[in-house]
Amino acid sequence: MLLSFDVVQEAIPEHDDWHTHEHLPERLSIPGFLRGTRWVALRGRPRYFVMYEVAQLATLRSEAYLERLNNPSPWTSKMMPHYRGMTRGFCSVTGSFGRGIGHLCQLLHFKPGTGAESSLRRWLLQDALPRLCSKPGIGSVHLLEGALTPTMTNEQRIRGADAGVDWALLLTGYSQDALATLMQADVGNAQLERHGATEVLDALYRIDYSLSHHELDA
Repeated sequence: MLLSFDVVQEAIPEHDDWHTHEHLPERLSIPGFLRGTRWVALRGRPRYFVMYEVAQLATLRSEAYLERLNNPSPWTSKMMPHYRGMTRGFCSVTGSFGRGIGHLCQLLHFKPGTGAESSLRRWLLQDALPRLCSKPGIGSVHLLEGALTPTMTNEQRIRGADAGVDWALLLTGYSQDALATLMQADVGNAQLERHGATEVLDALYRIDYSLSHHELDA
């Protein structure tokens, strides 16, 4: 699950406190949730990018998850109105190359042009992405595609309707210069558009906080 959003300026300190000490632990206590990671923008917008890794897509339609979304805690209900421009997508991981997650992430959202899905996917999975993860400064690269439409819930009603996610690229590493080089030479906006992508948006993020279900259990 990928989420991108802003929070009103005056609520940012409380949001980060709530998200770290209540929200992520609550989500990671739901069966099937494996890890949640909050990122903050170094370049571009929106300010926040949050990724939840789950055992399977069915986790995101489970009774346990929907129960939490429809019965938000008092602190969650207080924070939801401070969200702005929420984009939220339930995605399949179409391809992953490399290992681990770097502390930096170049995130690209885009749509395949009409009729370009197969050729764009083939270029990314067979030509562009496999060779990137071995470059100095890069750890892993991932292609995600929107797979399910999230159900409307009470949490979403409080903050307003969410926009969806079509396709996304996550390029993670430990060198900002290396990620910038990938954007210029390999899989940046110009290269994606040349191979059939449209509405390309990109931003650079750093990890702010991450929690796994193993850490929560411990």
